[in-house]
Parts: sequence; structure tokens; C-alpha cells
Amino acid sequence: MNDATRQPIRFLLSDMDGTLLLPDHSLSSRTIDAVRALREAGIYFSLATGRPPRAMLAQIKTLGVDLPTAAFNGGTIVHPDGRFLARHHLPVDAAITTIELFSTQPEVEVWVFADGEWLLRDPHGPMVPREQHGLGYPPVVVKGFEEYLPRIDKIVAASNNASLLVELEAQLQARVDGQAQVSRSQPVYLDVTAMEANKGQALVTLAAFLGVDLAHTAALGDGGNDPAMFHKAGLSIAMGQAQEEVRRQADRVTASNVDDGAAQAIERYILAR
Repeated sequence: MNDATRQPIRFLLSDMDGTLLLPDHSLSSRTIDAVRALREAGIYFSLATGRPPRAMLAQIKTLGVDLPTAAFNGGTIVHPDGRFLARHHLPVDAAITTIELFSTQPEVEVWVFADGEWLLRDPHGPMVPREQHGLGYPPVVVKGFEEYLPRIDKIVAASNNASLLVELEAQLQARVDGQAQVSRSQPVYLDVTAMEANKGQALVTLAAFLGVDLAHTAALGDGGNDPAMFHKAGLSIAMGQAQEEVRRQADRVTASNVDDGAAQAIERYILAR
């Protein structure tokens, strides 16, 4: 154990899907109780997710989160009353490059998040029902994305062909280097956001807002967009079902989300201090 992981934790920033949430997107009673115990112990708690703000409201209410939360991988940090603490749109050139690349792939569904909506051209894509269930609201069908280019929060390539998304991730990173963040929030989702829109920067912003030194922060997650906050946090914890590449970048590994790994991590690594 290094010096950083010995520090008492004052703020935990957690991913949602695959971390706090079960595969059906619900919260277990043990997880709800663990988060409540954090707050009762005077430890700040908030959420960082690839989801849009609108798709976090039910979980925010259930968990009693009263701090700003980070949506779109940190591209939007919003107060409970809807005011923005930070907001970063994808540069237009990067958005055009991304949409053009993704649109050449027949196995990829292209989704754009802008103006508070989930936009797509094909409402019958095989990945749509899964996303609609997770978000809790339907998409808006558009003929094209041109009018939204200056205001895009996130672009997603969705595909059941996970290996294809790995290839596209490498291709796109080379094309938008220095302009955008490219990461797989889940094996079937490839997210593209502004450079400032990453969970590491979200942790830094929220910690500064709360007046908490980064050495006293913890990060919990399972996806390819979570190591960005692992590298900033005083203590980082990966979920047991996370890919090896993610797990090896964390200080600790807990159980999987189906085994209440988030609650176990809170109890063992944070509250126990």
C-alpha cells in the first residue's frame, strides 16, 4: 500500500453503469445503504458517468446525491438545481471527423447527444432498445446532425461488434488527437467527447469545488473511461468484472457489480478508515 492509499477519504466519485448499477440498471439495497453510510460519516459522494444529465435523475434521487454530478464523462457538471458548474462541447471539426468515420461502418449505430436530446437517424438499430432502457427516455429521429454540430456533448458509436470498436477507437484517436477524448465506456459503446470532458478532470473540478485535496479523494469504476479519474484520485478502485486493462490501473479491485462490489468497496476501503 502506497502513501496515497493510506489517506483518509473525504470524497468518493463513482461511475454508474457496471459499478453502482446492476445489469438491469437498478440499485441494490446494499449499495443504497452504503452510500447513505458515506453521507452519514460526512464523506462527500457524487456520480461521474457517460450518461446525459437527464438519465441520472432517478439515481440521484434514490441515492440522495446533493452535490454537482458529472455527465457525458465530465463534459457537463451540473448542480442539482440544473445550473452548470462546467460544460464542454465537442469541437465542430472533431465532430465532423467522428460522424464521417462512424457512418462508414454498417455495424455501427451513430448516436449524437445535443440540446438535451438523444439524436439518431435510424430508430430501428439493434442497440436502441438497450440504450432506451438505460436512459429511461426515447431518441429523437433526425435526417442529419449538421444543425447540432456547434452544440454536441457526446457522440457514440454503438455496436455488438466489440472488436470493431477497438479498431475504430485507435483510428479515431489518430484523427482527432488533441481535439477530443475517445474511450469505450462499455465494450459495446465508443464515446467521443471534448478534450476537457473526461472523468479525471471532473474529479479535479469537483474536488476543488468541495475544497478537498486530491489525496483525500477516491474513484470507483469499471469502464475504459474510468482510469482517467483513477490517475487523479488518492485511492482508485476497479470493479471485479472490469477488463484487465482497467483493473491494473487501479489501486484496489473489488467484487463485480452483480456481487455488490461497489458497496463492498465503500465498506472495506473507505468507511473502514
